[in-house]
Amino acid sequence: MKALTWQGTGKVSVETVPDPKIQEPTDAIVRMTSTAICGSDLHLYDVLGMYLDKGDVLGHEPMGIVEEVGAQVTHIKPGDRVVIPFNISCGHCWMCAKGFFAQCETTQVREQGKGASLFGYTKLYGQVPGGQAEYLRVPQAQFGPIKVPDGHPDERYLFLSDVLTTSWQAAKYADIEPGDTVLVTGLGPIGQMSARIARHLGAGRVIAIDSVPERLAMAERNGIETIDFGKVDDVTAAVMDMTDGRGADGVIEAVGMEAHGTPFQSAAMKAAGLLPDPIARKATETFGVDRMAALRTAFSTVRRAGTISIIGVYGGEADPFPMMDLFDKGVTMRMGQAHVKRWVDDIMPLLTGDSDPLGVDDLTTHRLPLDEAPHAYEIFKKKEDGCIKVVLKP
Repeated sequence: MKALTWQGTGKVSVETVPDPKIQEPTDAIVRMTSTAICGSDLHLYDVLGMYLDKGDVLGHEPMGIVEEVGAQVTHIKPGDRVVIPFNISCGHCWMCAKGFFAQCETTQVREQGKGASLFGYTKLYGQVPGGQAEYLRVPQAQFGPIKVPDGHPDERYLFLSDVLTTSWQAAKYADIEPGDTVLVTGLGPIGQMSARIARHLGAGRVIAIDSVPERLAMAERNGIETIDFGKVDDVTAAVMDMTDGRGADGVIEAVGMEAHGTPFQSAAMKAAGLLPDPIARKATETFGVDRMAALRTAFSTVRRAGTISIIGVYGGEADPFPMMDLFDKGVTMRMGQAHVKRWVDDIMPLLTGDSDPLGVDDLTTHRLPLDEAPHAYEIFKKKEDGCIKVVLKP
């Protein structure tokens, strides 16, 4: 089959690799019909090569048609249309029983000290082949796959794999009360959907920060107020002015370690990615400091006794937090990988009708064949051609 493979820092290519096969009775094989590129994939593309091997298959936002199932897989069958959550969870361990699917004890990568395995995401998370391919082997398929109905294009359901469920968790973790003011940092796919979901969950006002014109325009046509940080001298002052000096009740930090405004950390991260793998891993795990401009904005703009929901991905081991200020303000912080299946029942009714209350149909900007995946990574990384969300069609 054809698959998008990592070949080195800043280099991916579509290669012919062996077709996946059933290995365990809890496996399924799914023929991919759509598979998206995530902002987290750019971390692999640019920074985290020390945790990858040449030829690793990327991608963790897949959906398709079931081709084959193992003997213990009974809730789906060949021919079913399914979305695959990005985290691999068993559904029956202690963590899963409590809804903490991103911490599944069956698939935890204990040798790396990490939570549940992820598709297409480095040795840190199990080095499981990903879904930017023609076929995907799905471990723990007795629980993971989400069966979806016909009647809408893939993109109506595809984002249950990550974007929708991650954004729903981000909004829930912001402790939104009716009428609250919510601030969202970053208007990539997660920020876009987090802002819309915050409104759906009762926020009276949602303000979002970015500088890319196409991102700002997309948010605005979905009812979100925006701040172009390239056109204001002080983002914090702008937020305070818009909230009568109090700050936002809840802040959703949807940028992570891709944040602008911290050139030293950016250069250090890129330099670490060019070191030999053992040295790079040691440097990252011991001295790694993320670009924290978006987090600092969240810290300074949340009101006293407010809540910060961190859904942007961070990888540093030595990030400096302003603990005195956070303690003084009495800030609550919640964060972590999305527990995908915990939120599916809440979201699915919003997708199956014709009304599209979350505006899911207004997210994908580029649909490209799998063969054009290297080009897709470049325009997504560089925010060229109005690129906000890419869906690949194997």
